[in-house]
Amino acid sequence: HNAVLSGMLAAEHVADAIAAGRANDELASYEDAWRGSDIGRDLKKVRNVKPLWSRFGTIVGVGIGGLDMWLNTLFGFSPFGTLKHGKADYATLEPASKHQKIAYPKADGVLTFDRLSSVFLSNTNHEENEPVHLIVGDMALQQRSEHDVFAGPSTRYCPAGVYEWVDKDGNAAADPSAKDVRFVINAQNCVHCKTCDIKDPNRNINWVPPQGGEGPVYQGM
Repeated sequence: HNAVLSGMLAAEHVADAIAAGRANDELASYEDAWRGSDIGRDLKKVRNVKPLWSRFGTIVGVGIGGLDMWLNTLFGFSPFGTLKHGKADYATLEPASKHQKIAYPKADGVLTFDRLSSVFLSNTNHEENEPVHLIVGDMALQQRSEHDVFAGPSTRYCPAGVYEWVDKDGNAAADPSAKDVRFVINAQNCVHCKTCDIKDPNRNINWVPPQGGEGPVYQGM
């Protein structure tokens, strides 16, 4: 699991730096270490899949991506070299007015599950009154753009139900065009995926590490 391995590798380099009496500098050796490890070799094989998918669509793009991974695995090369992403994830969002709202079926508890029950399985935990580790830079911009233009994508892209737009009574705002709303952050639910930091259309949400290293405690992996 690359997330676990990268954390272990980071800890080793931090420990080495502390043992050498270093402080407040950059762990430049960590970058070279993970790229030269199994993590880097694993990621290099799949580096072109998402760019190919974005360029050619699901069926053709994923098919070519599979061929590219196969060539990388067997022969260690790609005919495409290293492709770049066309644009950052946050820049791919379009105004809600250009799209029809999707009516998702309710989770059946057998094959599909609601977000809060899945968050419960992550065993995530944060102190109730600790400083919020999800920082909104400009709350007025969040309402003016994220809510009014994009109809609150944070309520959908967050897998843990951290973000809510609520009305004056504290109920979920059903109407995306409602103006008398406020942004609620349920930071205690956060599973630290950093999707908000990546996907917010204005880069207005900044994820920072919570105090005490709190967060999800996955079991049975």
